Amino acid sequence: MKNIKKESVQALGRVKYLVPFILITSCFALWGFANDITHPMVKAFSKIFRMSVTDGALIQVAFYGGYFAMAFPAAMFIRKYSYKSGVLLGLTLYAIGAFMFFPAMKFGSYYPFLIAYFVLTCGLSFLETSCNPYILSMGSEETSTRRLNFAQSFNPMGSLVGMYVAMNFIQNRLNPMDTVGRSQLSDSEFEMIKNSDLSVLIGPYLLIGIVAVAMFIIIYLSKMPDNGDHSGKMDFIPTIKRIFSIKRYREGVITQFFYVGAQIMCWTFIIQYGTRLFMLQGMGEQAAEVLSQRYNIIAMVIFCCSRFICTFLLRFVSPGMLLRTLASIAFFLTLGVIFFHNIWGIYSLVAISACMSLMFPTIYGIALQGLGDDAKFGAAGLIMAILGGSVLPPLQALIIDQGTIFGMPAVNLSFILPSVCFVVITIYGARSFNRESAAK
Repeated sequence: MKNIKKESVQALGRVKYLVPFILITSCFALWGFANDITHPMVKAFSKIFRMSVTDGALIQVAFYGGYFAMAFPAAMFIRKYSYKSGVLLGLTLYAIGAFMFFPAMKFGSYYPFLIAYFVLTCGLSFLETSCNPYILSMGSEETSTRRLNFAQSFNPMGSLVGMYVAMNFIQNRLNPMDTVGRSQLSDSEFEMIKNSDLSVLIGPYLLIGIVAVAMFIIIYLSKMPDNGDHSGKMDFIPTIKRIFSIKRYREGVITQFFYVGAQIMCWTFIIQYGTRLFMLQGMGEQAAEVLSQRYNIIAMVIFCCSRFICTFLLRFVSPGMLLRTLASIAFFLTLGVIFFHNIWGIYSLVAISACMSLMFPTIYGIALQGLGDDAKFGAAGLIMAILGGSVLPPLQALIIDQGTIFGMPAVNLSFILPSVCFVVITIYGARSFNRESAAK
C-alpha cells in the first residue's frame, strides 16, 4: 500500500484516478477559455461604449474581483462538503454568469456586463479552489507539483480556443469603424452600431454556458474519489493563522498576486501595444487589433508548449531553481518590451509567455507543500491572490491613457509594472531553491 501512495497519477490512474483526473483537468481548459476570451474585451468594450482604456479595464476588476470574493467561501464550502461539490457549484455559477450576457445585451449598458463577469468568475473561483488541490491529492506529494503542472498544461489549450474565438467570432465581426470615427457619430447612429456589436459579442458566452452545463451533468453522474477531502470542521480563524505563519506559504500568496498581475498585463495590453505599433506602419485600427490578437495567440501557443517542456524539466531540475531562472529571463524580456519601439518589442512581449508557463502551478505547488488538510484554505488564499489581475492592469491602463511620458510611448513605459512583478517572482524562486538545497 505504501508503494502505491508514492506513485504518480499516471500509475494510479489505471486503478482509481484516470477518469476523475481527465474530468477535473478538462475544467482547467474551461477557465482558460473564460480568461482569454476576456482579455481582448478590454479593447472591444472600450470601442463599443466609447470609453477610455482605464474604463475598459474595469472588466478585469470585475473578472478577478470575483476570484477574490469567492475564494474563502469556496474553501469553506469544500471543507463542509467535498471537492466534487465545489466543482459542481463552480460550473453552476460559471453557466449562470455566461447566460447573464443575454439580459446585459438587452440593457445595452456597460455595467450589467460587469455584473455578468463577476458572477461568472465567482464560479471560476470555486472551480480553481476545488480543482487545483483536488489534482494535488490524486497521488503522492513528491510528484504533486509536476502533476499540477501537467493538469495546468490544458489550461492554455482552453485559452487558445478563447483567443481564437475572440479574434474570429468577435473582433473580426465587430463594426470596422475605428475609435475616432465612433466618437463622431450621432447618438442614434452610435446606438445602432453599439447594439449590433453587442449582439456579436454575446454569442460565444452563451455557447460556453451550454458547455458548462454539459460538464456539470457529466461530473455529477461520475463517481469521483473522496480523498478525505471534507471533514466538516470549520475552524476558519485558527487555520488561517496557522497557514499564514508559514513563511513559504505567506510569501507564495504575495508572489502569486504579482504573477497573476504580470500575466494579465502581458496578455491584455499586447492588443494596445501591437495596435499602436502596426498603426504607425500604416494599418487601420481594426486590422491592427486583429494582427495584435494573432501575436497573442502565438504567445499562448508558446505558453502551452513551454508548459509541457517545463513539466518534463521538473523531473531533473528543482521547482525553485527553474522558477528563479525563468522569472529572471522574463524580467530582461520586459526591458525589451519597454525600450524597443519596433517589431522586436512585440517579439519580446510574446517571448515572455514561454517564461510565464511554469509560474502559476509552481508557485502554487511550492506554497501548499506540506499543508495537508490545511491545503483547502491554503488553496483559497492562493486563489484570492488572483486579485493581482484586478488591481495591477487598471494601473497599467492609467499609464497607457497618458499617451506619451518623458517622450516615450506610454504603452511601452507601462510595462515597467510587469518587470517589477518578475523581480518579485525571481526572489521567491531563489528563496525556494535555497530552502530546497538546505533540506537535502
